[in-house]
Amino acid sequence: MNMRPPRIALAAALAILPAAAQPRTVTDAEVMRVHRSTLLIDTHDDVPSRTVEGFDIGSHSGTGQTDIARLKEGGVGAQFFAVYVAASYVNGNHSANRTLQMIDTVRHDIIEKYPNDFQFATTAKDIEDAHRRGKIAALMGIEGGHAIEDSLRLLRDYYALGVRYMTLTHSNTNNWADSSGDVTSPGVQHHNGLTPFGKDVVREMNRLGMMVDISHVADKTFWDALEVSKAPIFASHSSCRAIADAPRNMTDEMIVALSKKGGVVQVNFNCGFLSQKYRDAQAKEGPALTARVQRETAGKKISEPDLDILTGKLRIEMGQTRATLADVVEHIDHIRKIAGIDALGIGGDFDGVDCTPAGLDDVSKFPNLTRALLEKGYTAEDIRKIYGGNFLRVMRGVEAAAGK
Repeated sequence: MNMRPPRIALAAALAILPAAAQPRTVTDAEVMRVHRSTLLIDTHDDVPSRTVEGFDIGSHSGTGQTDIARLKEGGVGAQFFAVYVAASYVNGNHSANRTLQMIDTVRHDIIEKYPNDFQFATTAKDIEDAHRRGKIAALMGIEGGHAIEDSLRLLRDYYALGVRYMTLTHSNTNNWADSSGDVTSPGVQHHNGLTPFGKDVVREMNRLGMMVDISHVADKTFWDALEVSKAPIFASHSSCRAIADAPRNMTDEMIVALSKKGGVVQVNFNCGFLSQKYRDAQAKEGPALTARVQRETAGKKISEPDLDILTGKLRIEMGQTRATLADVVEHIDHIRKIAGIDALGIGGDFDGVDCTPAGLDDVSKFPNLTRALLEKGYTAEDIRKIYGGNFLRVMRGVEAAAGK
């Protein structure tokens, strides 16, 4: 019988574990030193869906997940603001009108209103210039290819207004690309990926120097876009299907193929794309939350962003399951394992979701992720690549392919 005292036995056991299994101690000073050394580029934030309704990004209301003070606290160096066009705008051909409103709210209500904080950017060089000036580079990406209303002329107009990526679909299949989450016919693929016109859209994006974003697309659409594009493509806000079985997430095969073509996966912070535990819990917990939301909103007209804010608040109040910071690190670890450190980036999806991980509640919490990565053994150089270096490489590759 082993009579060794338990504490000594534990120490001996820890001594023979692989070094990677033992999280290292990280000081606050080290966390902030590394964090401040990064150029943190978040490629997807939906706060324009709030500013277009009158929200002041310079306010200190504490509502939602994004404002200037919290962007600065989180050390965000460049932010892609989502020009999100809901599928409902397809009805009556209102997609272009909504797109222009969303572009205007980014340019007028965010950048022009706060010129001391934001600098409009359209190139990798612009991002670095804004960072040197101590400002947040502000960029735009369209979410939902139906925004172009099947017109390459509109696509070119949006580029001229400063849009630098477009998500080929949202949750709706459009007239030229299949979506991973078709809201009208779930699971039905109407086009078997990209139509001939859809392939022309990708080619024109390449010619312009607009990044092709494959978040939200059906698997076949992804493979078609990867084949057609002459430039690197990327996922602006997606995670790993091997960990959380969501159609919106990417399979290992897709991640590896994307990385081989020089692309990056910008890890999403939506609980539903991070945690299988969260997804499984929804069957049990979801009805009670839905009923509570319905009681709180009865007789009220409430916007989609405000509904997300309320739902998130009630989820926490009711003690329901959420993803965790460790879930985010697990997705990052998985991508690094199968595709390498150069395939990683960040696309938080703040203010576009009703559940974010505990510890990454809003844009101010990015230092918590830096700490978790350092504790897991990531180096400062690794983190600089994940937070922006890899994405800048992709952006430069797209610019070079367009001859710009």
